Formats: sequence, structure tokens, C-alpha cells
Amino acid sequence: MNNCDVIGKIHSLESLATLDGDGVRYGVFLVGCPLRCVYCHNPDTWANSGAYTQYTARELCDKIGRYKPYFGVDGGVTFSGGEPLLQAEFVACCGKLLSQNGIEYALDTSGAVELDGHVKEAVKGAELIILDLKMYDSESYRKYTAGDMDKVIAFGDLCDRLGKRTWLRTVVVPNINDTTQDMDEYLKVASRWKCVEKYELLGFHTMGFDKYARLSIPNPLQSTSPMNSEKLQELQRYIDDKRSKL
Repeated sequence: MNNCDVIGKIHSLESLATLDGDGVRYGVFLVGCPLRCVYCHNPDTWANSGAYTQYTARELCDKIGRYKPYFGVDGGVTFSGGEPLLQAEFVACCGKLLSQNGIEYALDTSGAVELDGHVKEAVKGAELIILDLKMYDSESYRKYTAGDMDKVIAFGDLCDRLGKRTWLRTVVVPNINDTTQDMDEYLKVASRWKCVEKYELLGFHTMGFDKYARLSIPNPLQSTSPMNSEKLQELQRYIDDKRSKL
């Protein structure tokens, strides 16, 4: 199969977005995820057996190319999900085609994947990695995501060795990881990677709750309130202040 014919399973596309990377972005949300985070707001992307659209790498990149005039100097494409690196061969193939058209891409990833050849190729081709640092120790990572934190550490180490621009993100959930003590533990993990440019905290919200009901999936945080915005800002200032002194 020619690389351009590699097929990707796409949950949704978002043109002219302004989040998840620099400048104006074209968001590609792929299906499939190895994790089951208790605070996930996109459970509809977990499995690739639900509704999705198939594109070859060439088809998708041709579609994206029509938006190039809007990207400017800083913009580009962001592959997200779900977990985009479960379809790393597709992402890597798209990356090559985008590069031929002068378009850069970012990866919005949990990092909770095996570092096979396709994953490494996709990471090497990215101009930015947005790494979701979900928890700060193996026990809580397993408890709240059903995943293996060792994979995340190995992924972050790879980004660091490659010198990849990296942003960290953490979703802050009331009564789970919302204290300054928690932030100190996250910063201990973040400090091992010199490639980290920015650390952004995101507040837990309930906007995806209707998806759980629609898909008949138990919602473990059904009774949890959204993260208080003022407290989130306080924790962000705490993180920023600590990082400025490193």
C-alpha cells in the first residue's frame, strides 16, 4: 500500500480553530483511545466501532490544504482524539504530505502508547507536542485512567531527547488533584523534561455528561461539580510562579 493510501478513522474535523497549538489550527480528531479517564469529556472517541469517517492520508491532506491561506506564519494542523498515536502510521503519512505543502502539525496526545517506529516517526515530524500529564504517580494514573504511567514517562523522555517543543496540560478535578501539594508533585515530573515550554491547567467540566447517557456508559464523576474557575486560576499562578524560579 502506498503511504498516501493509508486509511485513517476520523471522529471529527474542526477548521479554523484557535486552541491546541499556535495560531489558527485545523483540528483532526481520530477515534480510539487506550485510556478510560474518569473525567473524559469525549467518551464517543474511545472505540473505533462507533461513527467515524474514513480518509486516506492523501484525501485528508488535500482537504486541509485548502485552508492553508488561513494558517498564517504560526498556524497549522493539530492531530488529537481520542489518542491520535493509535493511528501513528496515518499521522506520520499525513505529516509527510503536509510538509510537502509547507504545513506543520502538532500532536495532542496522552503519550500512553508503545514507542514503535510509526509513533517515533510521527513525533519526529511534529513541530509541537501537547502532552497530557494526567496524574503524577503510577498508582493514581492507574486508578483514574486505567493506564500505565511508565509509557507516559518514556514518551516525555523521547520528546526531550528529540528536543521537541512540548506543552504540558493537566485537567484539574475537584477533590482529586486540586491542591498546591498536587501541583508540586506534577512539577516534579515536569522538571525531568527540559523541552517543556509551557504548563497549562484545564478545569474539569460537565459538558460531556450527555454523551455518557447517550452511549449508556457509566459516568464515574456524575456527582462532581465543575472546577471552580478562581481556584483554577490560583493553581495556574502557583504553577507559573514555581516554574519561573526553576
